[in-house]
Amino acid sequence: MFDSPLSASAYEVLAVEPGADHETLRKAYRLRLRQTHPDTGGDAAVFVQVQRAWELVGTPEARAAYDRGHGFGEAPAPEWSGWRPPAARTDTRPRARSYGHPGGWRRERYLDLVREWVGRGVSIADPYDPALVRSAPHHLRRLLADALAEEATARVVADLGMGYTVWHDVLAAGRDADPDAKIDHIVLGPSGLYGILSEDFGGPVRLRRGEFVGDGVPGAPIAELLASMRSIARAAGVRFSGAIVVLPDEDVLEPIDEIGKVRGVRVAIVSRSALATVLRRGVTGARDIGGNEVFDVRTRLQQTVRFA
Repeated sequence: MFDSPLSASAYEVLAVEPGADHETLRKAYRLRLRQTHPDTGGDAAVFVQVQRAWELVGTPEARAAYDRGHGFGEAPAPEWSGWRPPAARTDTRPRARSYGHPGGWRRERYLDLVREWVGRGVSIADPYDPALVRSAPHHLRRLLADALAEEATARVVADLGMGYTVWHDVLAAGRDADPDAKIDHIVLGPSGLYGILSEDFGGPVRLRRGEFVGDGVPGAPIAELLASMRSIARAAGVRFSGAIVVLPDEDVLEPIDEIGKVRGVRVAIVSRSALATVLRRGVTGARDIGGNEVFDVRTRLQQTVRFA
């Protein structure tokens, strides 16, 4: 919750300055508990955030570790797991066939724009330094958050095994397609063919009439995903079984929320930890793909897919 480039810091959740003394911090925590408690009309999701924030900064030891890791201390930690590329994998089990570079387009865009924001000719020791990222404009932090979300999803689908094929960062097809429109992931397996959007809005969001709504929601993410899926389906001559939107675990109330059909396509909103379960069993009511059809669909997509 607090490791996303878009999420509020523990201090922002508690409504205090990072330099506040412990007694001020403790009073702010108790006040925020009263303000956000569901029994007094508060938001349950924010109430949980307040408790989590106190766990992170409520003791001197925890606060010192949090400050170092998030750029509030005098010197950042030498390695900060939240915004770093994953470590090299040593697991040798068979993995899903994978094509493309998950999060690559957005990471490259972030690196270009953060250097432009800092200033041409200015050396940046670490473009992922927590203090630097925290101070960056919102659109830069969103690029990084989305790149990290795509990379996290890619790690999940890779572990599905050899029966699955996944394409990452797939450009929408067709002459009329938006040149920047893409599908984060396309996953083909026995349970079906799915278009997947990996998102991180920096906190919980609401659904209204089959679309995300809220101040942190850019555009119409579900509608844009479905439009890109339609373009690929037409170009490759395939049928998608459904669409899946993956959110961080702490940003969903239910790990799996199948919201029914949106524009004729079955859509599920799932937590990252529940994604493998959904892809193995399929979205309820979605069409399975088996036998020779899997090979036919894979061949068609291989001939059609272009990467961002």
